[in-house]
Amino acid sequence: MTSDLKAQSKRLAARLEAIPSEIIAEIKPALIASANDLANVAKALAPEDTGDLIDSIEVTAPGGVTPAYAQGGGRRQANENQALVTVGNPDQRHGHLVEFGTDPHKNGGQFEGTDHPGTDAQPFLLPAIRLTQDRNKRRIGRAIGKAVRNAAKNGGGNA
Repeated sequence: MTSDLKAQSKRLAARLEAIPSEIIAEIKPALIASANDLANVAKALAPEDTGDLIDSIEVTAPGGVTPAYAQGGGRRQANENQALVTVGNPDQRHGHLVEFGTDPHKNGGQFEGTDHPGTDAQPFLLPAIRLTQDRNKRRIGRAIGKAVRNAAKNGGGNA
């Protein structure tokens, strides 16, 4: 699934590369608002034990760099046409285990050889995406339409 999302993101980025910079600049507030919407819903749905999972959900604005975290390879720079929502930081590395759960397994490390019963999935990010997707598409669509109309009214833009 991750590679499919990366491929889709690359295709979208290539298509958006042809859009004048003035239009992208006008769309950024909608991208950030949509990412904040998603992050807020994810925080509301995330299970709260110590609060570290909720506190690790962050928005990275277009052009920004995600916080360092162990899962997913660490820091990543958002393209100018992306706002990213990430879960995890150096102190909280278990968001994926909460989202998808774990199978029963033998423990390693300090508890090596003991049995772990597994954990039930407690989805919070994928449901947040589903809950906010339509609203965010409409928000971004309106921003694109407005930006294109403004660019047309002003005689186009420079790439």
